[in-house]
Amino acid sequence: MSFVNSSIPIKYTFSGHDSFQCRFFWLKKGYDFVYNNKSFNDEDAVVQLGVGRNMVNAIRFWLKAFNITDTNDNLTEFGNRLFNDDGWDPFLEDEASLWLLHFQLVKNNLASIYNIIFNDFRKEKVLFTKESFVNYMKRRRETEGSFYLNESTIANDYDVFIKTYKSADDDSKDIEDSFSGILSELNLLEKVVVEHDDRKKEVFLQIPYNEKDEIPKEVLLYSILDNPEYGMAISLNSLAYDSNSPGSIFSITQSGLVNKINEIVTDSDLLIYNDHAGIKELQFKRKTSANSVMDRYYGK
Repeated sequence: MSFVNSSIPIKYTFSGHDSFQCRFFWLKKGYDFVYNNKSFNDEDAVVQLGVGRNMVNAIRFWLKAFNITDTNDNLTEFGNRLFNDDGWDPFLEDEASLWLLHFQLVKNNLASIYNIIFNDFRKEKVLFTKESFVNYMKRRRETEGSFYLNESTIANDYDVFIKTYKSADDDSKDIEDSFSGILSELNLLEKVVVEHDDRKKEVFLQIPYNEKDEIPKEVLLYSILDNPEYGMAISLNSLAYDSNSPGSIFSITQSGLVNKINEIVTDSDLLIYNDHAGIKELQFKRKTSANSVMDRYYGK
């Protein structure tokens, strides 16, 4: 894979979570805390949130990473629409909400490891380990030459990334491993054991690249409408492979995209899908807001 070589420093953000993956109820708890005009710097923030000081910092970080708050700790429109008591799904009971959170986490790029892994790394390394990811980031630094890299910080971020998507490990002695990641239900991370001729086994991880039939068509349409890079006509290749495209973020195949697009077209008069004379593209007759799509999905 080739990387962009630029004299302009590329902004990456690592760490900030104090090694805590986001717990399932932290985002709602943090949202309510900010909604009630509380500050994470308040002396009683520990008491109000019911967690230790390091976890207070972690909740603050994850609210920003998932685009629930902005960099100034103000609630975002997405945060209000999802987590307000009369919002879309404040207690994350619908799996569509988890797909939206995954989309925001990758697209938002405040926690850069998620953006890097889903947009770039998984396409180069189908099977990967912590070591292969750290080496990949070292190569990016050498190629881009414009960002600081602390290998232990990257390795720690990788561990938290894994915990975000994996199910709880009942056999682990690490208490952090006893909590399922907030996005574990999406099944975006699989363990693969490779046995060699000498009977030695290697354990890898992979992000499954398949049709993702389980993603609601509204979530896919939301991800397209929420991308400012997309105009009124979007090629299938762009939807499949561009940075922050649905194909990249959701690890969905072209055939899976076409299936979802056909579902959308059948259910909406906003757009058509053109597959003629070598042209494969989604064409909007008119655009609606991404939020209005989810308003209808959640019945709001």
